[in-house]
Amino acid sequence: MKTLTTFPRISEFEKAVEILKTGKYPYLEIHPYPYYSKVGVSSLATTLEGRSAIQENQTVITSGWIDYRPIESQIPKNKPNDFAEDLFGNAAIMVLSVCVADENKIRLIAHISGNLSPAFPYMNSEMPQAAFNIDGPTFFYMDQYRMITLYSNRIAVAKADDLLDGWRILEKIRCTANEIWARRSMITPSSELRKKPPALEIYFRLPRTNCRQCEEKTCMALALKLWTGNAQPGACKPIFTGEYQHLKDAFLQVCHGLGYFAGDSTDD
Repeated sequence: MKTLTTFPRISEFEKAVEILKTGKYPYLEIHPYPYYSKVGVSSLATTLEGRSAIQENQTVITSGWIDYRPIESQIPKNKPNDFAEDLFGNAAIMVLSVCVADENKIRLIAHISGNLSPAFPYMNSEMPQAAFNIDGPTFFYMDQYRMITLYSNRIAVAKADDLLDGWRILEKIRCTANEIWARRSMITPSSELRKKPPALEIYFRLPRTNCRQCEEKTCMALALKLWTGNAQPGACKPIFTGEYQHLKDAFLQVCHGLGYFAGDSTDD
């Protein structure tokens, strides 16, 4: 097996399996059940030929492709927790790709059926290592080396180890947000912005070509100015209008953690 993909819906997985069966391409099914059933969809590892067959069939929607590496960790056998008031709902991974900041890690974007924003002020009180920007609203924090940004209906994760780690992170977010929301009557909400992503995280998401189109001598100089609030994301022209537009989403994720939003760049 050379490559792995996941899907936004189980119906897309089923169509892809049928294509691989018909073409007699080898494949491996990777299921999130039972514990990650609210945050993941059955996924496939296959050969490059199998990948081509799926991609050539324009009726199948995948979330993206990454290199396949055997997953050694195990999925817990218990069912996911239920919550009387569930702000999260279910998650669907819409984007799966190699992390631009570390090619040995993955990046994912998941859409959720619920709305997390009511919990952000309470999570901000309970998680002192986080950064809450009320104008977004966004909620940013680091889980060890993983960079996580929560939006109202969307979650972006950078530097996840693999797909299973991505599911684990999403399930952890689901439980943490709902558990804090259930205790909100005992928590004083906070809108304080306490922390920002490290400047190096900004730098890793820039082109790192030192092209000087931003009028800074190096990409690190621009990263430091962004970190201190003395530059705008749109200053990096190659990301917004040039040949590095594929970096835009990951770059904006870290910029949102700094408090930059629509109007601060060419992003809407």
